[in-house]
Amino acid sequence: MNLKSALGCLVLLPALAASPTRAAELQAGAARVDITPPAGLPMYGYFNRIEKHELSTGTRDPLYARVFVLQAGEKRLAIVTLDLGRTFNESWLSRMKESAQRDSHIGALLVSASHTHSGPNIVDIYPPGGRPEWENSAFGKILQAIHEAVSHLEPARIGTDHGLAYVSYNRRRVNPDGSVTMIWTNAEKVANGPVDPTVSVLRVDRGDGTPIAILVNYACHPVVYGSDNLQYSADFVGPMTATVESAFDGKPLCLFLQGAAGDIKPYYGPTPINKGGVEKCESTGHELGMEAARVAKGIKTAASADPSLDYADDVMDFKWRWEPGKFHDELLRAKGPLIFQDHADVLDGDSRPAALSLHVGTVLINRQIALVTMPGEPFVEFQVGWRNRCPVRSAFFLGYTNGYYDYFPTLLAATQGGYGAADSDTYVEVGAGERMLDHALVRSQEMMGELGDVPADTPWVLPPSK
Repeated sequence: MNLKSALGCLVLLPALAASPTRAAELQAGAARVDITPPAGLPMYGYFNRIEKHELSTGTRDPLYARVFVLQAGEKRLAIVTLDLGRTFNESWLSRMKESAQRDSHIGALLVSASHTHSGPNIVDIYPPGGRPEWENSAFGKILQAIHEAVSHLEPARIGTDHGLAYVSYNRRRVNPDGSVTMIWTNAEKVANGPVDPTVSVLRVDRGDGTPIAILVNYACHPVVYGSDNLQYSADFVGPMTATVESAFDGKPLCLFLQGAAGDIKPYYGPTPINKGGVEKCESTGHELGMEAARVAKGIKTAASADPSLDYADDVMDFKWRWEPGKFHDELLRAKGPLIFQDHADVLDGDSRPAALSLHVGTVLINRQIALVTMPGEPFVEFQVGWRNRCPVRSAFFLGYTNGYYDYFPTLLAATQGGYGAADSDTYVEVGAGERMLDHALVRSQEMMGELGDVPADTPWVLPPSK
């Protein structure tokens, strides 16, 4: 295994060092921008829409990019949440990181997608000049929103707490004989686990106690709308964020941080539009939003006497799970040439890279709040494991962040099978999720100073795999 450190911690930028900041003060800013594309594009998430060549017909509710910027001394972090099925491709993310650092002195950038299945399709590889114009437009809008959030930086206080919301279930049922049955609909709300009902909330206030931003972390596929919906929508994330903001008279910006939702669905997903889909989407988002708002209202934010911000963006190399022939021939024959249209490089056995390089992010705020990110769809056990094993109490887990490599099942799930565990929607080697989680735990321990002094520019290197 070749493990490279892309960014040991936030980079001290000379231009930022010259700006008027106070080392003993946490600062925060937020902004939002509409990135809804035009109608007429392929939509993300449901294969039968792709198979039928159905295109979007319009907008049910806007798709937003929301930006939260946090600064401690001369270190600056930006979190960008997208009402999209996945993040943009690697070249887009790399350009965004470079531009955000150059233009807004962002030392670390997290770009996270909600995973709505009612957004436009995004692919890894476009032909020369083939990138959709809306992606280029979104790039400029998001970069401007980052700049706007930075321009609004002001002294901030921070706090966290947790609640519970029961709007989701695990779609994999392991039977007594060890086989797996997929539960695609569950309007009867039959309990099936494992599931994580935890609603983790991070509230950031101004000095006068009014909120700047409220970040809500929860694990659930935004798929209340099914494949019959051909209009862009944030799904339940839209009414969820609106409910939180409304509870505070619209003053804060609410950001949704999707968790480890690889095997987690909403009870009412999917519900056809003509059978109450809009109402079920609204009620699911409202229920989650009400619990998030309740938790946020109870949080007592505080200024830290010694604010700090640490970040690591590590690149871990993984093998392919399947041999090229098996992956290309068998799965392509079974599901058709469009099944992996968002991963064209996967189908090309001749030119695909020898290894998959995945970004794993670790953030520590004030040595009290920790975030981990994975670039795909982790199963929910990873989120529970992170919270149980993290060295700090307030632990947030972000899936679908800084890249997209489909599902990360647990080792046990991979042996059991079922969708997302042992089929055509996994192609990163088995055990990747466990290794990424363990790595983030070590990183967080380092940042806490519990593993000795590790220089910020020291690459993280482990011995090669046997």
